[in-house]
Amino acid sequence: MIQFHSVSKEYPRTGLALADVTFRLRKGEFAFLTGPSGAGKSTILRLAYLEEMPTRGEVRVSGVSTKEIRSRTEVAKLRRKLGIVFQDFRLLDDRTAEANVAFALEVIGTRRDQIAPRVQRVLSQVGLTSKLKAYPRELSGGEQQRVAIARALVNDPVAVIADEPTGNLDERATRGVFQLLRDINASGTAVLMATHNLELVRSTDYRVIELDKGRIVYDGAEGPPASPAAGTRAVGGRGGEAR
Repeated sequence: MIQFHSVSKEYPRTGLALADVTFRLRKGEFAFLTGPSGAGKSTILRLAYLEEMPTRGEVRVSGVSTKEIRSRTEVAKLRRKLGIVFQDFRLLDDRTAEANVAFALEVIGTRRDQIAPRVQRVLSQVGLTSKLKAYPRELSGGEQQRVAIARALVNDPVAVIADEPTGNLDERATRGVFQLLRDINASGTAVLMATHNLELVRSTDYRVIELDKGRIVYDGAEGPPASPAAGTRAVGGRGGEAR
């Protein structure tokens, strides 16, 4: 599905962002990325959806390695297998909910007669059938994020990558969006979600991958880390706090 093998990422101005990161998101799995600001969560997600390439190591997406990719066209084709959800929604203000979702199909050349049924299906899936013609300014924050999730789902992705998808939402909208992501996962789609919201993390037994200073300090799929100090930080163990 998505696999990182000894991945490091270094930027010319800010230095090392990730150091020797190894993990695999399996088919149908739900995993949280947690850790303090600047720990490397967003860097992992950008590498996972191929916005960036690793400095060292290898990322594999749906069986294709970053070491094999030779063009932006190949990246674009691979990215179609992923649904991407951002904290700030990234909707087009001058397009309705329906048109925002349709745009994701238009840019990849989907046949026009296939677009409307697929758009209506995913907007129904996220509970927005009555909001097809609404513009982003006419929608609440939770509704805007549901449109963004519908846009991410319209290509039937194998995995959804979500970067703080509830970060701009109130508590009620947060619960609704998170439940939607859980429902999507229950239908067989893998989800990799970065979050600071530890209440969400503690409310489930999903896998937790905790980062600190660009390194994985806890991975619920691998058991407790070797360092006792790291173990007390791990949310996955439910005994400590993630900072």
